[in-house]
Amino acid sequence: MGDYIVRATAGGGSIRAFAATTGEMVQHARQVHHTSPVASAALGRMMTAAAMMGSMLKGEKDLVTLQIRGLGPLKGAVVTSDSQCRVKGYVFHPNIEVPSKYPGKLDVSAAIGQGYMSVIKDIGLKEPYAGRIQLVSGEIAEDLTYYYAQSEQTPSAIGLGVLVDTDTSIRCAGGFMIQLMPDASEEVISQLETRLNTIPYITDLLDMGQTPEGILEIILQGMDMKILDKVPTEFYCNCTKERVEKALISIGKEELEKIAREDKKANLHCHFCGKEYDFSEEEILKILESAK
Repeated sequence: MGDYIVRATAGGGSIRAFAATTGEMVQHARQVHHTSPVASAALGRMMTAAAMMGSMLKGEKDLVTLQIRGLGPLKGAVVTSDSQCRVKGYVFHPNIEVPSKYPGKLDVSAAIGQGYMSVIKDIGLKEPYAGRIQLVSGEIAEDLTYYYAQSEQTPSAIGLGVLVDTDTSIRCAGGFMIQLMPDASEEVISQLETRLNTIPYITDLLDMGQTPEGILEIILQGMDMKILDKVPTEFYCNCTKERVEKALISIGKEELEKIAREDKKANLHCHFCGKEYDFSEEEILKILESAK
């Protein structure tokens, strides 16, 4: 099986837990966007987080979007997941390089710098729910942990990791998210804290061949873990020429007429998947006619 997410409960239902392996998804994103190792790590962590957050959505058309804007050379990233855990995303500057923290440890926080994280959930209400926090570290997992504590009052422990090989391909990627429900006892909380303080890094676990199930078993050992289900996750972009055509219409009649008159063509690029969409002069004129 390819990339997937495991959803589980523990502590008599007082803990909900998610773990994911996302190496194929992150590798696909790396190939699409030609990301440097540190950009791959930042984007991969965000995509893994978004996939697990997508698995929490209830409605078929629900979406969750993670955005980071920072003062570092990466400048920012945008990642979206739907409720089927289909994820797409991009970073603003994919080719940046920053010195490693130490040999083998990419410095994602330096790439992102100071800034903020936004979480936008479109769950069919009149307006999407949006929460925003200042970045506490730029490491993404810690920032998302802080977001859940501040914006959703949900104590969480989050681990996200991407291991980039010497040839810049993705060796492994994945993560976990453990959340405490309001009825969690002090005993369960203490037991969980002890486990979290002693487990290896998530990339080490994945590199040793641990599965999402195995990672949750390590974290939730002795807490009556019950696996609920296993759901696939993948890189998926739903852009089409018809959707891009709507974007062309949105720039306005005058601008479209100028493009048709001066350029005789238009080329639009999808930030998420890199596809190029070409429109001839004839197609632009048809769009103008239909927009009247």
